This record gives sequence, C-alpha cells and structure tokens, in this order.
Amino acid sequence: MAEHEPQQGEQDLEKKIVEIRQRFKNELLKDSTDKYDSRDVERIEQEDALVEAYLTWRLYVVDDTLKMIDESLLWRKEFGINDVSEGTIPRWMFESGAVFLHGYDREGNKLFWFKVKLHIKDAKTVVDKKKYVAFWLERYAKKEPGMPLTVVFDMTESGLSNIDMDFVKYVINCFKVYYPKFLSKMIIVEMPWIMNAAWKIIKSWLGPEAIAKLKFATKAEIHTYIGAEHLPPHLGGSDNFKYTYPPLPDDDFQTPLCENGPMAGEDDAESKEGEMESRDTLESSFNSEIVAKPKKVNFLEESLRSEDGERDTNVRVKGVRKPLTTFKGLLLDVSPSEELSFGSGENEKKCLIILSNVTKNQVAFKVRTTAPEKYRVKPSSSSCEPGASVDIVVSLHGGSQASPQDRFLIMAAEMENTGSQELTQFWKDVQKNKIMEHRLRCHVLDSVKSAAVPHRDSLGETSTNGQQELSTTLMRVMACNSRLEQKMNSCLWVQKVLTGLVLVLLALNLLCLYLLGTA
Repeated sequence: MAEHEPQQGEQDLEKKIVEIRQRFKNELLKDSTDKYDSRDVERIEQEDALVEAYLTWRLYVVDDTLKMIDESLLWRKEFGINDVSEGTIPRWMFESGAVFLHGYDREGNKLFWFKVKLHIKDAKTVVDKKKYVAFWLERYAKKEPGMPLTVVFDMTESGLSNIDMDFVKYVINCFKVYYPKFLSKMIIVEMPWIMNAAWKIIKSWLGPEAIAKLKFATKAEIHTYIGAEHLPPHLGGSDNFKYTYPPLPDDDFQTPLCENGPMAGEDDAESKEGEMESRDTLESSFNSEIVAKPKKVNFLEESLRSEDGERDTNVRVKGVRKPLTTFKGLLLDVSPSEELSFGSGENEKKCLIILSNVTKNQVAFKVRTTAPEKYRVKPSSSSCEPGASVDIVVSLHGGSQASPQDRFLIMAAEMENTGSQELTQFWKDVQKNKIMEHRLRCHVLDSVKSAAVPHRDSLGETSTNGQQELSTTLMRVMACNSRLEQKMNSCLWVQKVLTGLVLVLLALNLLCLYLLGTA
C-alpha cells in the first residue's frame, strides 16, 4: 500500500498542474491576451517545474497559486523583467557594490548580499534599484535553475538613514510572490538595536513560510550558517573578496584561495601553453569578463596525466555508478541532470558524467570545477561525434572530501569545421553566444556526514564549539549590558529634569508665600 502513495501523490500533483493551466487560460487570460508578457505565458504553459514551484510555495492551494501567478506575471510585465539586462541598469548601481551574488552558505546555497550601509533612500532611483535586484535574481535563475538563495542583509555600520522600508518590502515580495521557492533563508547580520521596531514591522509583511526562514545573527552567530571561507573579514571570515565593476562578480570564476596559495588564472595558463594537455583547455569564452582582474580566481580544470590518458574507457568506468537523470540540452544531453553524489565508500568516491551528442556535427566540450585541487576529471576536454556518447569520470583526489559548495561547469560548442582543428584554437575563436553551459552541484551522501573522525579532532572541535558558544553568550551579555546602560542613562537624564522642575515649583511656592506675607 505504501508503494502506491508516492505514485498517487505524483498523480494529484499532475492533476493540479493541469487544473491551474486550464483556469489560467480560462480566467486570467480571457479578458486580454496582452495582460502578461507572452514569454511568461509560454513558460507557464510549457514548464511543469515552474508551475510546481508556485504550487508548492502556496502549499498546494490552487486558488492561492493562481493569485500568486497573476501578481508575479503582472509585475514581470510592468518592470519589463524579460528585457532587463546589464545595459538597461545605470552603471553607478553596479559600481556601488550594494547588491551582489558571492559565496555559499553551509548548505551549498548561493549568497545574495545586501550591504545596507551603502543604500540611501531616494525616490528618484527606486525603480532602477528594484530592476537592479530583479537583474541579479534573473541572472541566477538562468544559471542555476531550481537552486535557492540565502539572502544576507549585512547591517554593519548602518543606521536609520539606510533603512528604506519600501525597498525592503519589495525585496521580501520578490521571494514571497515573484520568485517561488527561491528563498533558502534570510539572515539579518549585526542589526543595531535601534532598528528593532522597524524589523518588527517588516516581519509582519512576511508570510508564515517566510517567517520560518528569517534568522537574526550577530558577528559570532553568523558562522552557524556560513563558513569562514565565505565571510568577509569584518564578520570574522577569511574571504578577501573585494567587489569591483566591471566585470560582474561571479563566484564561478572567483574561487577562494587554496592553502598553498592562489590557483593559477587563465592568463597564467596561456603563457605555458603546450606544456601539458590540460593547460591547452584553460582558455575560456569568458576571458572578456575575467582577464581584466587577474587576481580573481577562475574556474580551473583538472585533467588526465599522460599515462592515465592511455587507459581504456571501460577500465575507467568500472565501479562507477551510472547516473539516473538527464538534462536535455541544445547540443548535449547531460547525465546526471543536476548533481554529483559523493560518499566515503570506495565506489562513492567517483561519479560518472555521460555526455550525448544530439546534433549532426561534432561537438567540443570541456569540464571545469571550482575545486581543482580536490577532483580529477577524465577526460576534462575533448569532442563528441554526432550521435555518440562520452563517459567522463570525476573522482576525489587523495583524502579530499566533497562539499556542497563545489560546482562543475560543462561547456560545449558545435564544431562546424572538423578535420585537424585544434581544441585550443577552437575555444579561442568560438563566439560566446554559441556556447552551451550546464552546471552541476555536489551532493554529499549521509555516509560522509556521519563518518567517524579521529578522537583528537573530535575533542578539538568540541573545544572550539564550546569556545564559540561561550563567545556568543558573552556577546549577548555585553549587548544586553550596553542596552541597560543606555536605558539607565536615559532614566537618569529624566530624573535630573524632573528634579529641576520640582525645584522650580518649590521656588515659585516660596515666592508666592513671601508675596502673600508682605501684602
């Protein structure tokens, strides 16, 4: 009986999706077909995942889902979201660095930073600021569809002049109405006590599903949600990332430094072209965005050593689990569709990526990763014949462990002129708009999370956790003490004023008595 429950649930979901589409067409589109952007209407009619996201976010209530879709699509047309691009946003907004995507939380969700101290309320620019936020959300939705965001309001050094209630309400509505299932959590960091009243108002705007995702954290508590490697130094982290524009910051090309020093950038690799086959594939179609900032770290790829390249494919694939899901791309079908799963077992330290050419021409491909020191990719760059498939083995190197923050990028482009064309020159010449991209994230199996660690390390971690808890408690006590001190100062000031008034009244009474006595 239990086996039929998931199937029954899927059938109920499909029925509700069909019902939503029928009512969307009969109720929301009956007055005018120009009510919404035709591109958004097409997505509602064709993309099950999008309708399911709205339905899930509205707790599977069809009426509420239709209302959310209506509000979302009206907003998208009003702001022209489908046409928002880097060129339609004022340059000074990008240069301000008040809003950007960078880093990951401990669950592997991308961080969406709001530097509150850099925000100044201005009615003249409010529309552009709203489009600016939408630009980042749209950019992320296209790069990593279905992946939630963690919003971080960094309120360090901010004050009342930086609080724009209308803008904050808009940001909340982006996740509450316009972008369903996008919000992982919303973290308010280092909020000044004077803003408590303002945030009580803001909490009233959040729905029940969003209130549970709201977290308030101090400088010490933020480490519970975000690792030090993805936090700036002023929040106790080690991420030395500095926002600059241009180009747009993109974590895929700005990985934190390794313990042994910075990883080689693409410009370094080009100068050593020909030394190794792996170096021949480091040129990226994104050089126009990245080379201007050589200190920023790019996606790097780890490839076969020369002796590994001679091994037979069947030997490499032996013992590797075959992926069960597939992403249908324009040039290649990619299996798995979303994530690579790594564990601690011998057969869990390797994953298989299968690329299938769906075109009539040869397709060149290359694989990149944000953690090249941890993974070996075999092969990392090659080509696939029409109708053929290529097996790529991704394995953990040495004693490395996978992390939810790790990402892989698969790039593919159709080769019109095959023959003796070299891949290195091909990737230099290919146009950016002709490159297909697909990203894969890493999933850590429970066997790794629960794996035993050495006893000494456990003691060390326990000690560290105890110190962190003690530090957090002390911070709270100091904050409470500071607030009490401020309240006591206020009370003393009021007491002095009242004492002065009493003395004035007493003097007036004495004066009246004196005048009455002399009359």
